[in-house]
Amino acid sequence: MAFKAHRVRTGLALGGVLLAAFTVTSCVSPSFTYVADSGNNTYFKVPYGWQQVAPSDLCTELKLISGATSCPTTWTIAYEGGQTKPIARDFLSAVVTRPFVFAEVTPYSSQTGTPLTDETLRDFFLPVTAAARAQYAASGTQLTGFKQIRDATLKPGGGVHGVRETFDYSFPGQGNDTFDEVAMANSAGTLVYFMVLHCTERCYSQDKLAIDAVMSSFIVRSP
Repeated sequence: MAFKAHRVRTGLALGGVLLAAFTVTSCVSPSFTYVADSGNNTYFKVPYGWQQVAPSDLCTELKLISGATSCPTTWTIAYEGGQTKPIARDFLSAVVTRPFVFAEVTPYSSQTGTPLTDETLRDFFLPVTAAARAQYAASGTQLTGFKQIRDATLKPGGGVHGVRETFDYSFPGQGNDTFDEVAMANSAGTLVYFMVLHCTERCYSQDKLAIDAVMSSFIVRSP
C-alpha cells in the first residue's frame, strides 16, 4: 500500500511538471509563418509578426504598376514587417522603413526568344547586369548609385536554377534602398519563381538576420 501511495504521489508530481511544460510551450508564439504555392511546389517563411498584404490591395498596386486592367491570374503574395497594417504601395516605395517582401510564380515567354538563363534572371525585376544598367541609364531611368552586395548562383535540384542578388539603388532625393532578390527557373525554362524583399539601407542593416532567414527559405521542391 505504501508503495502504491508513493507511485500515486510520484505520478501526480510528474503530471504536474508535464502539464506546466505543456502550458508554457502552448503559450509560446510560433517563430515563423509558412507560405506556400503548393501547386508549383514553392515555399518560404516570414517572421510570425509580419503581416500579409490584403490580396485586393496587392492586386490594385500590381495593376497600377503594370498598367493592366485585371489582377494577375498567377500566384502572387506579399508580406510586410512591423505591427501596423501593411501597405501595398510600399512594394516600390523608396522610403519604406520596414521589410516588404513580394513573391510570385509566373510563366515565362520572350518575344525575342531570349532563353531563361541565370543572366536573364539577374535582370528579371531590376537592372543588375552591366548591360541592363547601361540600357536603363540610356532610357533616362531614375535609378542611380547601383552597388552590388551579393551575386550567387542557385541550384536547388530537379533542374531548377537561378540566382540570388542583393544590391543598393538610390532614388533622387530619397537615399539608398537595398533590394534582395531570388529568381529561379524550372528545367524547361517556362516558369519563373521570384521573390524580392526591400527596404531602406538602414532598415536592411538592422533586420539583416531576419531578412536572410526569409530569403534563404525560398525553395522550389521537385514534384
